[in-house]
Amino acid sequence: MTEAEQEKAPDLAALEQEGEIAADYVEGLLDIADIDGDIDMDVEGDRALVSVVGVKGTDLVGPGGEVLEALQELTRLAVHRQTGERSRLMLDVSGYREKRRAELSKLGTEVAETVRRNGEPKSLHPMTPFERKIVHDAVAAAGLRSESEGEEPHRFVVVLPV
Repeated sequence: MTEAEQEKAPDLAALEQEGEIAADYVEGLLDIADIDGDIDMDVEGDRALVSVVGVKGTDLVGPGGEVLEALQELTRLAVHRQTGERSRLMLDVSGYREKRRAELSKLGTEVAETVRRNGEPKSLHPMTPFERKIVHDAVAAAGLRSESEGEEPHRFVVVLPV
């Protein structure tokens, strides 16, 4: 491993600590709300991943994942308060993000095909940064370019012809 690669390599111990802090925080929230669920922790790439599994209903996800996004931000703040470092951890509930990742990847691939066929740029609806990243990756895998435009929370992806 080169010196530059070592500087970019994620600190696994720090990510595991983030996951533990986040898991304790989320578990406390579940207890307060009297919601049954188990917590899984993992490290995926350069992020801690905390998943709530075994939860009944969609109250913790909300419409369009709004509640999940809010819980993730609160959890990141809880981690920041203890570590002093900005956290990029990802919170998931009942596999919502995995399902959403598959849907968005399919959308990105289909829109890329349409843009390739028509030769016209296509704008998509506003998305969260997580969602835009998945679409950008799918478009790039299809061999086209994309960019984000607009301001949060109305920022959206535009798929461009080659």
